[in-house]
Amino acid sequence: MVGTFYSLIPALVMLVLVIVTKRILLSLGAGIVLGAFFIHEFNILDSLQEVWLVFYEIFVVDGSLNVDNLFLLAFLLLLGIMTAFLQGSGGSRAFGEWMLKHVKTRTGAKLMTGVLGVIIFIDDYFASLAVGQIARPVTDRHNISRAKLAYLIDSTAAPMTVLSPISSWGAFIIGLLSSIFVANGITGIQPMEAFIKMIPMNLYALSAILLVFLVSYLKMDIGKMRVHEKRAMKTGELIDPTNSKVPGDLGDTVEAHPKGKVYHLILPIVVLVVATVSMMLITGAIATEGKVTILSMFANTDVNLSLLIGGAIAVLLGLILHVMHDPPKANIGNIFVQGMKSMLPAIYILILAWMIGSIISSLETGTYLAELLHGANVSSMYLPVLFFIISGLMALATGTSWGTFTIMLAIGAEVVMVIDPVLLLPTLGAVLAGSVFGDHCSPISDTTILSATGAGANHIDHVLTQLPYALLAAGVSALGFLLMGVLDMIVLPLIITLGLIVIIGFIIHRNNTMREA
Repeated sequence: MVGTFYSLIPALVMLVLVIVTKRILLSLGAGIVLGAFFIHEFNILDSLQEVWLVFYEIFVVDGSLNVDNLFLLAFLLLLGIMTAFLQGSGGSRAFGEWMLKHVKTRTGAKLMTGVLGVIIFIDDYFASLAVGQIARPVTDRHNISRAKLAYLIDSTAAPMTVLSPISSWGAFIIGLLSSIFVANGITGIQPMEAFIKMIPMNLYALSAILLVFLVSYLKMDIGKMRVHEKRAMKTGELIDPTNSKVPGDLGDTVEAHPKGKVYHLILPIVVLVVATVSMMLITGAIATEGKVTILSMFANTDVNLSLLIGGAIAVLLGLILHVMHDPPKANIGNIFVQGMKSMLPAIYILILAWMIGSIISSLETGTYLAELLHGANVSSMYLPVLFFIISGLMALATGTSWGTFTIMLAIGAEVVMVIDPVLLLPTLGAVLAGSVFGDHCSPISDTTILSATGAGANHIDHVLTQLPYALLAAGVSALGFLLMGVLDMIVLPLIITLGLIVIIGFIIHRNNTMREA
């Protein structure tokens, strides 16, 4: 069953269960167990051992602690504690009241969130969590649903980092291109130059960002997003009341200090941003062999360690500001406990997502999808759109953009250099675009989970409400990639793609306006 059509079944079962039951832990668990059975051909003891092994290796690999995963889990706990300090100090309430005077409309609050997502492009993990911390007090005050906030965060996080050469994603992709170009004897273009030239070819990322601002400015609530937004505006309930506790939701467990000031929120978040980015540069510089450059620092940075140190410094500052209150309102011990408890749902989901990601990797699901395209005899003009679709399916099934980049960029370069080298960059750009699209649709994607966490939204609500927008951007992008291959042009397909997004956006806006009239 490994590396065959059957390897798709566990991922498909999980996705169907997620949509039908909305119970993410049950769905992930079912996918893990079924995948383990497939790996070991339904041998019960071996399958149970496989489940234990993929869980164990989240924490220990080859006899050593898996520090990357442990650092990220520790950062989530620190983020929960910091959020509790922001609430306990009264900073969140004060910031929300202050922003109400400056951001006076729901549209302004949504646009502000989109702008923050564009500005914070260093890393998708960091953007997913930091933007939520800054924007949530404002969007909450304007009765913007947490599902909408999660969408605005997620649809700027990965798309911005995949477009920026000065980001953890950009540095990783440029590093991949360097080895791929050497392997295929490509000497006419350098990896950095190729990355820059592929920016206008990444149609999905550009479409997703444009769609964020259209959704913020126009009445573009479609599918389940309309339900969440109507409930938020009419009742003030930002989360579906039938859902269980969501990540980052402290409720009334931490009492806000009545004398909270805006700087009680601003200072810890600014320190978090500065400390994390500084540590990313420092860890990257330390790990760089040879000449140290901005690009080399981001290529070699330790993101999870940087997040951990930045989070620890921000929590320490939050503690100091809280103690400076006279007297402190909320008990410090309670803040630590409630802050960590608020992040447990996200941690449970993330651990199970890592487990099923490992199972799917062992099943060689991604390899099977890649080989389907690698062995197909197709016309060169269809290469960009086919690589976009296959990369999207792979990222959806595996929950990893970076894993998809690693496999599909290498295959894309190999195939296109044999069939039609002229389409090298459009095809590789299609791989990047498809990987981000699949990442947006996958309930087991790290970025999907962390965006919901940063927004304080229910994980499955975020997946289901973002899906229509992701499919809209992907459908138009697929047409753009088809035109790119047929016409052998870049600018015109880009203009058509973005133009269609705008036209469709105004059509949806008009229909929604007429429906409400």
